[in-house]
Amino acid sequence: MREAPVLRSVVLHGLSALVAAAGLAAQAPQEPVDLLIVNARIVDGTGAPARMGSLAVHNGRITRINPPASTQARQRIDAGGQVVAPGFIDVHTHADGLADQPHATNFVRMGVTTIVAGNCGGSALDVGNALETIATAQPAVNYATLIGHNTVRSSVMGRTQRAPSPTELQQMKALVFKGMADGAVGFSTGLQYIPGTYADASEIIELARVASNEGGVYATHMRNEGTALLEAVAEAINVGRLLRMPVQISHLKVDSPKQWGASAKALALIDDARRRGVDVEADQYAYTAGSSGLAIRFPSWALEGTTAEVSARLKDEPTWMRIKAEIVQLLADRGFADLSWATVATYGPQPEYNGLSMKAVAQRMLGSDTADAQLEAARQMMINGGASMVYHFMSEADIETIMKHPVVGFASDAGINVFGSGVPHPRGYGNTVRVLGRYVRERRVISLEEAVRKLTSVPARQFGFAERGEIREGWAADLVIFDPATVGDTATFDAPHAYPTGVAYVLVNGQPVVRSGEATSARPGKVLRRGR
Repeated sequence: MREAPVLRSVVLHGLSALVAAAGLAAQAPQEPVDLLIVNARIVDGTGAPARMGSLAVHNGRITRINPPASTQARQRIDAGGQVVAPGFIDVHTHADGLADQPHATNFVRMGVTTIVAGNCGGSALDVGNALETIATAQPAVNYATLIGHNTVRSSVMGRTQRAPSPTELQQMKALVFKGMADGAVGFSTGLQYIPGTYADASEIIELARVASNEGGVYATHMRNEGTALLEAVAEAINVGRLLRMPVQISHLKVDSPKQWGASAKALALIDDARRRGVDVEADQYAYTAGSSGLAIRFPSWALEGTTAEVSARLKDEPTWMRIKAEIVQLLADRGFADLSWATVATYGPQPEYNGLSMKAVAQRMLGSDTADAQLEAARQMMINGGASMVYHFMSEADIETIMKHPVVGFASDAGINVFGSGVPHPRGYGNTVRVLGRYVRERRVISLEEAVRKLTSVPARQFGFAERGEIREGWAADLVIFDPATVGDTATFDAPHAYPTGVAYVLVNGQPVVRSGEATSARPGKVLRRGR
């Protein structure tokens, strides 16, 4: 009994020591964070209303939202009331050559921090080697890729117009599996391109099944985006329904004037599928013109085989007359009388044609701008290797209808542009900021918070990018700071090589790749592999 007071004294002494130690710890200076962003209008990517606050960034992560005022930082950015949002995620790019242009300046200058390549059925065949090459190049942006059907089919079957044999199908499935095992995030198709257009639905389903079993997404440039739009959407949805895999409909559009207005019906099909449990989403670019090769205007049978075989068909007059008749009919079905709506982006043999309409090209090449002369000019260009084109074939009303749909995100469909080279589609310099400037601020089609959600968390969820796409504590510090009053695109179809306005800072994994509106030399991007 006499020991109790002694025990009480020991306990009280210990508690006093702990309290004193805690006080000393509280007074001890904390290690400064790498970056503190203050006075920011936070739009977090979830669609929640904007709110004023601050962010602490350390070791590539958002460590604290609204940290204590006493927080010390090695760098400090006063956002001055500008928006801080998650970095934009562009899930439909053709930036497969990132290793050769690792700064990806046209992407980072418009706030893009993560890109997905391997779209429209075209990818590296050896995904593992491609990802290692890009990782070694240390890109400025995060990079993921799909494994492409056209690439896989070409490697096994060439450019033949027939169904695969059982052995060939197994070989293709093995290549898709290897691509997925090496880190591809899904399987892509380009069903308007050679040789993908030669594949029937059963072939696509069997190959997509391999990607589905590995947890991948199915991303499709559909078989038709105009005259048979609804049938193409149904085909894409059916893959998701049968395989229970996420479906991403690439660059959803209505590309035929005779079908303008059909976007509402296409979206209704998506809504119906989602009600039935199919995880189908889409993306779009914010322009009324698309971009593709000149070859897409030619019937697919004429493009079978080697380059020499295609050239021989085009040079054979009876065969050319058949090809031309089919092109005329295809144009008429879509509502066009000629090719004057097509503009040359890049034509290697004669760069002076870059930026000219096919009507103007025909006048220069043949001294005539008739519809027949335009087709003859197209034939000559195809014989000489083809060209990259810009096609003006969509309506503003369809663009806005599609944009309002909650599961349609934004993607540029662009590659890595070399500043000043050719006359490419301006979307490669301005897609994301055009949404924020033209469609949010000027036309008020969607809210700022909704636009940011579609640029960030929507694609992050669909493609499985863990801990990206939202501003959350512990998540990757991929961030963009922009002025909502001035953000916008300056690139035009006539003068596409122009960087946007209003984007002040872009951070990739916590490091600025754009500072005060200018690209830095930092290359902190990571390769993002499926499931990792």
